[in-house]
Amino acid sequence: MTKRKLTRRQQWRIEKIQEERSVRATKRDQQADDALNESDLGPEQHGLIITHYGMQVVVEATEGDNAGQQQRCHFRSNLGSLVTGDRVVWRAGNPLGVVVAVLPRDSALQRPDPHGDMKTVAANIDRIIIVVAPYPEPHANLIDRYLVAANAIDIEPVLLINKTDRIDDSTRDKVNYLEKTYRNLGYEVLMVSTKNGTGLEEFREYLTHYTSVFVGQSGVGKSSLVNALLPESNLRVGDLSERQQGTHTTTSATLLHFPGGGHLIDSPGIREFGLWHMEEDEVLEGFIEFRPFLGHCKFRDCSHRHEPGCAILSALESGKISGTRMDSYRYILRTLNEN
Repeated sequence: MTKRKLTRRQQWRIEKIQEERSVRATKRDQQADDALNESDLGPEQHGLIITHYGMQVVVEATEGDNAGQQQRCHFRSNLGSLVTGDRVVWRAGNPLGVVVAVLPRDSALQRPDPHGDMKTVAANIDRIIIVVAPYPEPHANLIDRYLVAANAIDIEPVLLINKTDRIDDSTRDKVNYLEKTYRNLGYEVLMVSTKNGTGLEEFREYLTHYTSVFVGQSGVGKSSLVNALLPESNLRVGDLSERQQGTHTTTSATLLHFPGGGHLIDSPGIREFGLWHMEEDEVLEGFIEFRPFLGHCKFRDCSHRHEPGCAILSALESGKISGTRMDSYRYILRTLNEN
């Protein structure tokens, strides 16, 4: 879709706003520097951003005698946008410390901002836990969107079926189908219930090896999972309405520690990843069972829709690719073309 051309006045307005923002950021940095120069800053040390508050972050020391201690810190605008999970170099101070450098990220989780631009919301994640439940009804298409997005940023996805105590006659076949489908594709599938504790201890042990984030639609029990796994987190839980629709209750991304190791970043608002910035080839690569057939179509520019000699369509006809997954692939492509 062709972007709408801006008028000269609109372009001037945008440039003016950006200039004003730059001036404000420079002024904030100067004020913070003046305050920091009056205090006695400690030596440089490594730390981990635990949470983010506007122009300040909470940093936890990760080395030396002070390991585990936390302090609010200012960070200068030339460091870019810092997020929970970032590894940084910082200096302790009174009352505020200061972040002086950001270490390279191993991974970055992004979502679209209100303007459609991609915004990083968490960093250095090892596992994306895709949470679904019998209610609200789970949809394979939504799961597939998460899987494609996770593949694009090279973070290992895990499917977690929560609220297994809520499985009944009307949802059993759907849940069993999802479990079998994604296990057969090679994805890790875990099943838990916070109500009766089924699978909870095994899930906690699994998480101690990674830095993870929960994603999924509202009402699937993400906050309840955090409360069950880490009772001291004291997160509020949003009740499902009569229409089985939940609401977001967490207010800021926070990194939580498991006593046995591993971390969990509880990040609000991550309902879905923005996929419109992706190319069709990236979406195709995200469907792992399609990969053996890539490059084997008769035509190099095959769209995998109707062309003769298409290896993907042949695999669909022979049952090597499921119709549900092909429908998800085509639906995602349509949403790309609409944006």
